[in-house]
Amino acid sequence: MVQDRRSLLMSGAALALVPALAGLPSRGRAQGATSLKIGVLNDQSGVYREVSGPTSTACVRQAIQDSGIAAKGVNVEVVQADHQNKADVGATIARQWIDRDGVDVIVDVPNSAVALAINGIVREKNKVYLNSTGGTTELTGKQCSPNTVHWTYDTYMLAKSTGGAMVKTGADSWFFITADYAFGHDLERNTSAFVQAAGGKVLGTVRHPLQSTDFSSYLLQAQQSRAKVIGLANAGTDTINCVKQAAEFGVTRRGTKIAVMLMFINDVHSLGLTAAQGLVCTESFYWDLNDRTRAFTNRVKGSLGGNYPAMSHAGCYASVLHYLKTVADLGGAAAKADGAATVARMKAMPTDDDCFGAGTIREDGRKLHPVYLFEVKKPEESKGAWDYYKLVQTTPAEEAWRPVSEGACPLVRA
Repeated sequence: MVQDRRSLLMSGAALALVPALAGLPSRGRAQGATSLKIGVLNDQSGVYREVSGPTSTACVRQAIQDSGIAAKGVNVEVVQADHQNKADVGATIARQWIDRDGVDVIVDVPNSAVALAINGIVREKNKVYLNSTGGTTELTGKQCSPNTVHWTYDTYMLAKSTGGAMVKTGADSWFFITADYAFGHDLERNTSAFVQAAGGKVLGTVRHPLQSTDFSSYLLQAQQSRAKVIGLANAGTDTINCVKQAAEFGVTRRGTKIAVMLMFINDVHSLGLTAAQGLVCTESFYWDLNDRTRAFTNRVKGSLGGNYPAMSHAGCYASVLHYLKTVADLGGAAAKADGAATVARMKAMPTDDDCFGAGTIREDGRKLHPVYLFEVKKPEESKGAWDYYKLVQTTPAEEAWRPVSEGACPLVRA
């Protein structure tokens, strides 16, 4: 009787465990599954919100969906944070993400000062950094890292495409209004080099703090220099505010040209075609460029809350898509364990996506693809919402970027 009771109790206990065990993964499934975490670090509330922010996160999610990585046994989680355009804030978030939250990849990072800080941390922690919106060439220069891919644009490419083209038209004297941080300084320096190499002159420069609202004194100094071109070495709402105030002051009516060294389609949308018409800018992606760019835009635009993707957002999509292709090739566990090895495999594999087409990644981490010079349409030329650009010139991938021999990247073989 005692034995029967004991047997009954043991069998009851075993039955009670069945539902609980049924909800747990088997040992085989636990060993085979891999979880990756991607952190989208950008400006969610400030000067670069529209060219990064929630739209970048949506494009990362679209890349995960398009990759089909879940069917290959890899689960991917996305987190996002606002670095407030402060290097110390961005660095703190990055360290917490990696050390506490298990983030494997950091994506986007507008603001070159923040980008350089993240570049160092990711290398130290041997994770992966996919830069899309930070423009400094230092990421593929002296501070290049085996853990970083610089995807979308940089200051050399912008300076060559926009600055070089304008000097050829006779716009050979320049005055710069420059954002006073790493990106602005880098862009001014690179553009000045192209202007001077083409026989032009730089008559002066003035620097402004990030998120300025009053550009009147800077524009006055630029006009007093009698330069033919005012070069705006800034971005985001700084560029928008400067262009608007230049229009109010009638700067272009006096014959002065405004060269917007970095402008995104979202900036044109904010300005409106009446204010932006005739401006010339460089992007490496335009939603209406070809069938593939239109296909990507149609897939993602429903999640953008009325916004459209710029090259910065496209870079987030394409870099994450290529990373996940690499994860599938390497195996999720191997990719998670060694960020530098993962980036090395990314460089070895050709790239191909709907935003940029076919391309490659150089040994210094520079992603290579064609670059496009656009002119903003007049209001009467536009056929509808977001139909803003006319293609002026295409620079092939092999000509658009700083030669690898000039970057002084320690990763590059002599």
